[in-house]
Amino acid sequence: MTDNTTRLDHVVLWVNDPIAAAGFYEKAVGLEPLRLTEYSVGEAPFPSVRVNEETILDLMPRAKAERMGMVPGAAESSGHPVNHVCLSLAASDFDALRSRLDEGSVPVSDVSRGSFGARGPARRSFYFRDPDGNVFEARHYD
Repeated sequence: MTDNTTRLDHVVLWVNDPIAAAGFYEKAVGLEPLRLTEYSVGEAPFPSVRVNEETILDLMPRAKAERMGMVPGAAESSGHPVNHVCLSLAASDFDALRSRLDEGSVPVSDVSRGSFGARGPARRSFYFRDPDGNVFEARHYD
């Protein structure tokens, strides 16, 4: 990629079990897992899941928080999930996500309409939690 405009590269989420978290994001959310094998054999410090070609979610084990001295406040933040991360999807993918979450018995909020985001008001949005308590919003603009 040669376009150097500012973009969201990754978000690090504290999780209890990175392998289980990756499974949730793959099966329930439809995101591609990355570096699972490398993490499993100790060659990578954490796995990730791909949101799109430019953005990933890193699934950082909470157990490593105390050893992350290079990140000020890492240990203190490990018990406090991000307020939420918002995934913007196409309408069909939004509906498919909601169906997968329902099939997996993942609690979801009611659908909202017109909530403001990076691209203006969304047609529909809803919230859900991953197994570690991290909150996600899903929305679509089309």
